[in-house]
Amino acid sequence: MFSAARPIYPVAGIRTIEHKLIPSARPSLMERAGRAAAEDAVRLIMDRPGPILIACGPGNNGGDGFVMARQLAQAGREVIVAFADDPATLPGDAAKAHADYLAAGGTIVSDLPAAPANGWALVVDALFGIGLRRPVQGRFAAWIDTLNAQPAPRMALDVPSGLDADTGQPLGTTFRASHTTTFIALKPGLLTHDGPDYCGEVSVQRLDLDAPAWLPATGHAVSPALFRNQLRPRPRNTHKGIYGDAGILGGNAGMVGAALLAGRSALWLGTGRVYVGLLDEHGPAVDFAHPELMLRRANQLPEKLSALAIGPGLGIQPASAAILTAALAREIPLLLDADALNLIGANPALQATLAARRAPSVLTPHPAEAARMLGTDTASVQRDRLQAALEIARRHRALVVLKGYGSIIAAPDGRWFINGTGHPGMASAGMGDVLTGLVVGLLAQGWPPESALIAAVHLHGAAADRLAREGIGPIGLTASETIDAARGVFNGWLIEAQRENQRELQRSPQRDLHPGLVLGGR
Repeated sequence: MFSAARPIYPVAGIRTIEHKLIPSARPSLMERAGRAAAEDAVRLIMDRPGPILIACGPGNNGGDGFVMARQLAQAGREVIVAFADDPATLPGDAAKAHADYLAAGGTIVSDLPAAPANGWALVVDALFGIGLRRPVQGRFAAWIDTLNAQPAPRMALDVPSGLDADTGQPLGTTFRASHTTTFIALKPGLLTHDGPDYCGEVSVQRLDLDAPAWLPATGHAVSPALFRNQLRPRPRNTHKGIYGDAGILGGNAGMVGAALLAGRSALWLGTGRVYVGLLDEHGPAVDFAHPELMLRRANQLPEKLSALAIGPGLGIQPASAAILTAALAREIPLLLDADALNLIGANPALQATLAARRAPSVLTPHPAEAARMLGTDTASVQRDRLQAALEIARRHRALVVLKGYGSIIAAPDGRWFINGTGHPGMASAGMGDVLTGLVVGLLAQGWPPESALIAAVHLHGAAADRLAREGIGPIGLTASETIDAARGVFNGWLIEAQRENQRELQRSPQRDLHPGLVLGGR
């Protein structure tokens, strides 16, 4: 559970690593990649009979396919390779892979053959890989359409052809894989935007390389290892004052539920006290479902809070802007969501105030809110989610999570993370409010802001995943249901962290103990 977070590299980073290694790598990186792909293919279709079709393109991705074909044929599988270009135009390593395949007895056809009577055991996309920056056209587009129509497992090498490896944006006709074997490290486009829908199950083959040793990674896949140090058991001698006072500001007329959802999720995550400040003058004085929440008017929250969130159900009226201005002046960790972000996006003075804050700021936009903050449109944000998140973080000197599948967390210093938990059932009202409460709850309990944001985003999705496994959703899942599940997942993390700490103690040599202590002694 607490294995190290996996690095993610954009294409430029992968190219840098390759250029450092290619001259000296023995066996070559292409040979390693093709062999690793063949091994993945064998595992994927172990008991599936029939021939394997590999479509090879005019570059190094095609070279990987030739090596894969040779390895599979030598393992006794029937392989058919489709390759339509002039071998003389192949890059050096790919040309060698092509020649080696032919020398081993392989054959090549110049067009995709008709499927055999019992179908293909596997079809493999080795057409373009990570280097593609324009839509696939002509013959190759037709090939991809044909491959996508096959009922067999569909495997992509490195990245499905037609998918932008940096953004997850489909560039026209795109191969839709059931399995992707990617090389050296993860790429952003596999994890966010439309990438997961085209990649299927992703296997990372490191090719016997330690990529960060050659180029330190600025991006990582979110895992509990990133916040494990914060998962500590509470002392027995304790009281609620130790675990912070969280404030939630929002709940304008017709939107009180948003603020209550945020307050409840902060409370369920162990915050000592949670105050909910409502702008609705006719709002409730008590949450009868959860009377532990302390409801106030928006201008009556305590001065001494450990952390504050503003935005759920806030509205964009002048009173909302005044409340936001006052919140920005507080010298405590501050989370901005929903209409707080819309107000920021429309007001340069508020933007300047936000960027000048000395206390930590956390922003949680969805793509439309991110577009307003950047002065662009939602489609532009989605075309390059990573760069959009990084720009918001840089511009506002804040931690940012750009929500959506493959939520991207960006720090103002240029580091970034992509989260993989969650499912489509989370596209429902109130989910963002629950996330707000999870983040501000951890902030109030003293978690470092970056750890709090990463953990809350991961927890939010993990809670929804647990419910889906239990038959609750994905379709029809409600935000309220994720709150209790998040509490369960979080406590499970704490238990597992304690168990791992115990295992580490048991593995430690006894000589490291104080000489006066004897385990099990009397």
